[in-house]
Amino acid sequence: MTQTATGQVRWTIADVDLLAADEWKRYEIIDGELFVTRAPHWGHQDTAGNIHAELRTWSQSTKQGKAVPTPGIIFTETDSVIPDVVWISSDRLAVLLDEAGHLTGAPELVVEVLSPGVTNERRDREAKLKLYSIQGVQEYWIADWRLKQVEVYRRDNAQLTLVMTLLVGDEITSPLLPNFCCAIARFFA
Repeated sequence: MTQTATGQVRWTIADVDLLAADEWKRYEIIDGELFVTRAPHWGHQDTAGNIHAELRTWSQSTKQGKAVPTPGIIFTETDSVIPDVVWISSDRLAVLLDEAGHLTGAPELVVEVLSPGVTNERRDREAKLKLYSIQGVQEYWIADWRLKQVEVYRRDNAQLTLVMTLLVGDEITSPLLPNFCCAIARFFA
């Protein structure tokens, strides 16, 4: 941990490496702030698994990239996160995967499934949205398994901007994923 001139503690990935390993906790750092979360609710995990399955099926058929659940992404020493699902093109994967098996830069698509609670929702809607914007993520989906909806953010210049909110009767497509089309209901089945 380092301490800034204002006295604020800033966590780094080296600090997290010193914490006791616990398979039931996730440690993420955003702008030097440590976030510790427990294993998510079944509905959260089921939704993330369904989204991963849809993206994985498309990826296997097109051979354009990979969909991976809960990958570690180390952007900087003070920005390290574990999103629920990512999709990364084969070209970017070859450049961004380090020897420890972590991504060291932005995948094209990041998906977060909301966990209940004001703090959890603010982290995904504010802190992670800002981080993913700064780091160059092209598209960001926020799935809410309780409301059965998906917010789609796309890069507009240097910022991810909300372009649509999709409900159970809608289908999702993406300019990143040619010919990908999936009923939103399948994410929440």
